[in-house]
Parts: sequence; structure tokens; C-alpha cells
Amino acid sequence: MRVLLIDDDARLAELLGGYLTPQGVTMVHAGGGQAGLAQLQAGGFDAVVLDVMMPGMDGLAVLRKLREAGHRIPVLMLTARGDEADRVVGLELGADDYIAKPFSPRELLARLRAVLRRAQPDAVSEKLSAAGITVDTGSREAWVDGEPVELTGLEIDLLTALLRRAGRVVPRGALMELAGRGDVTVGERAVDVHISRLRKKLGDDPPTRIRTVRGVGYLLARATEEP
Repeated sequence: MRVLLIDDDARLAELLGGYLTPQGVTMVHAGGGQAGLAQLQAGGFDAVVLDVMMPGMDGLAVLRKLREAGHRIPVLMLTARGDEADRVVGLELGADDYIAKPFSPRELLARLRAVLRRAQPDAVSEKLSAAGITVDTGSREAWVDGEPVELTGLEIDLLTALLRRAGRVVPRGALMELAGRGDVTVGERAVDVHISRLRKKLGDDPPTRIRTVRGVGYLLARATEEP
């Protein structure tokens, strides 16, 4: 595994490098956002560990530029804040996971391995379809009525969880875990925000494909319904 750490904390970079190298992880350090983007242009990385709080170009700006340029490399965000808003914004911009400072190098390694497992195609690709929506679990691509739609990694996981349970109510509090994101801690309000953004990308307005079951959760219809 070759990982790019974008963080202005040189001591943290030294600590992580010392732990990760014996674990088979090569960590390259970039001390700021612009330097990190320059490193990424050269390619050859399996994942990015990106600090939110940096002078100059912060981590969210780096992530935004990365996704706007079409890079789909897994990104794990580092945040020193306890504010859920940071985590939500990062995930909305296309981060694959986050970890709050302070953290142990062992936990970081476990999170990196988890995001890489999610990013790798399934051994057997599977296509799930309902209500005019199709997801290829191998390529992690999605279509609505035959037209491709760009979704973040988290949105693909949420949609896959709903497709696997089409016609059944999925409790709001269980949705992240069913999407394979049980290690991402966000509140139910944040889940509502992600579903709202997913609906917009799917053109599901007013909602006829992903319906809200008040006080319980969400239900993805088996077939397209009239508004």
C-alpha cells in the first residue's frame, strides 16, 4: 500500500511513517494542500490521508479540487474538531471515511485497509436494479433510467444497501451500518442530508423512488411510482 499524507504536522508524519512502514505501508508526506495536489498528479498512490485544518488551502478545498478533477482515489479525512458538520461536509464532497484526532496509528491502518477493501471491485460483480435505478457493485457505477449518474463512494454504498432491500423499510439508524459504513459515526440528521443529496442526483424530486417512512427510515420502491 502506498499512501499520501497531506498534513502540515511534520511530527505526526514521522510518527505514522515509523509505525506504518513495518506494516507494509509506504507513506509519502506533503506538508500542505498545494504540495499534496502536485504529488497526486504524479500518481502511484493507493489512498490519501488528508488533514482538514491546514494553513492556506485546507483539506476540504483539496478534496473538492480532487473530486472535481475526476480522481476517485480513496480519501480518509483527519479532523481535530468534534463538530459533526466537518464530517458531513467531508463525506458530501466525496471523502470515503474520517478519523478524529487524536487517534492511534493502529486505528488509522485499520481504517485505511477498510476504505481500500470498499474501493476494490467485488470478486463477482453484481448488478442490482429497482425503480429504474441500477448499481454495478463491481465497477461501483450507477444508472437512472439507463443514464449514468455520478455518485460519491458513500452515496453508492447507501444506494446499494437500499437496493438490496428494495420494497422493505430500512431503519434510519441502521442505514450506515447496512451500507458497510458502521465505522463512520454520524447522526440521523446527517443520514437525512445524504439521502436528500442522493435523491437530487437521482432526479427523485418529489421522492417517488426513495420514500421516507416517517419516524422509521427509508424505503426504495421496487418499481417507479407516480408522484
